[in-house]
Formats: sequence, structure tokens, C-alpha cells
Amino acid sequence: MPVDPRSPYSPSAVSVSVASQGLDGVARAFGRAVVSQFRPPMLLALLLPLLAALVGAFVLIWLFWTPLSDWLRDSVFSSPVFGNIDGLLIAVGIASIKLWLVPLAAALILLPLSGILGLVVAAVGVMPLVLRHLEQRDYPGLRRQGRGALAAGIWNALWVTTAFVLGWFFTLPLWLLPPLAVLLPIFWWSFAFTRMLRFDALADHASPAERKVLIARHNKGFWMLGLICALINLLPPAWFLLPVFSALLFSHFALEGLRRLRSETIQ
Repeated sequence: MPVDPRSPYSPSAVSVSVASQGLDGVARAFGRAVVSQFRPPMLLALLLPLLAALVGAFVLIWLFWTPLSDWLRDSVFSSPVFGNIDGLLIAVGIASIKLWLVPLAAALILLPLSGILGLVVAAVGVMPLVLRHLEQRDYPGLRRQGRGALAAGIWNALWVTTAFVLGWFFTLPLWLLPPLAVLLPIFWWSFAFTRMLRFDALADHASPAERKVLIARHNKGFWMLGLICALINLLPPAWFLLPVFSALLFSHFALEGLRRLRSETIQ
């Protein structure tokens, strides 16, 4: 349905409405997410994405580790360049490069797949629990005006996951360049967190028109949250907390933005 230009949710209204929450909004959401994470319901919610990621990792390694390793050894690492390097290392008494590079490459392909599975579970399965909890504790009276949130959330999770997996796989060769070995994982995880959780944090409470305004107004803030989550994701001990914590982080930021947007329309 087209948006009335006179509506506070029209694109023209975005430019004249209150500015983005900015860094203050990001810091506020982070502080609130830390507090919310230590509430008993949110501690219990940690189990679902963790189990999904562990089961996913086990299944992926069990089914694909051997064929993927064989394919990498026989195809990717059988080029003359790798052959010359391998022969040089063996000649000077160093172990074959394939002994460690093939398992490393297989891990870099398979383990992120289990991680994105945990994020999908957080977005589709945990996010409703997070939103219900925050609605009762932190944002009472914020009415739900979203439509078709479940179906749209599943579709969003599917396309983000597909883009992440394909992008991660096809940019793996660039990891041989030292800066990109760090920058590419940060980029792809920032993309996954932002594009998946931004939508799910808004889908239940914001109407389609409100979602457009909020994403346009707070786009930089959402991407900053995604970058924060991607940086935290570099620390393996944080993987246990991150799926639920990231949902809390995006939900606090989105719901506070929605509350402010609605308060503008009634002034």
C-alpha cells in the first residue's frame, strides 16, 4: 500500500523528523542489552541457539569433513603453485603445506555454517522470546502493528543466509592477502547480523511504513551494531552469549527508535 505523503511515515517526513539515535542510541542499547542478558529468561534462552550451533557443527563435520578435505586437496591445492611451495617445504625438512592448510580451509568453510545456523535460530526462534520479554519489562504499552512477521522473517533469514554462505565461500581465496583475512570475516558477519536481526527486531511491532522510516533513519546505527557483534564474534568464548545478546542489542535499539517515532506523531 503506498504511503500518504502527508503521513509522518512518508519518505519526505523522514528528512524533517528527529535525527537518528546515533552513537548515544548504540551505547544505550548496548547497556540495556547487558542488563537484560542477565535476567533469568534470557539466560535460559542461551541454550537454544547454542544447541543448534553445536548440532549443526557436528552434522556438518560428520557429513562433509572428509569429502570437503579430499576435494580441497585434489582440486584447490593441487595447482602448480601450491605444488612448488609444497615441494620446497618438504625439501627443507618442513611438513607438507597440505597437512595444515587443508584442515584449516575446511574449518573456515564448515564452522561459519554452524555459526550462521545459530544466528538463524536466534532470529527466528529466540527473537520472539526476546521481544516478548522486553515488551513486558522495558517497553510496556508499545503496541504490535507488524503483519506477516513470521513468514517475512523466515524469508529474510533464508536470503541473508544464502548471501552470507556464497559470499564467504567465494571470497575465501582473498584471505591469502593478510589484511583481508581479518577484514572479510568482519564484513560478512556485520552483514549477517545487521540484515538478519534488523528486520526481525522490527517486524512484530512496527508497521511496514514504520519499518521503512526506522531503517532509513537509523541505518548507520543498525550497521554499527552489526559491526560490534562481528568484532565480538572474533572472540570464541563470546560465541555462547552472542546469538541472544545480539538479539537483545538490536531489539533495544529498534524498540527505542519505534517508541520515539510514535511519540513524535502524537505531539
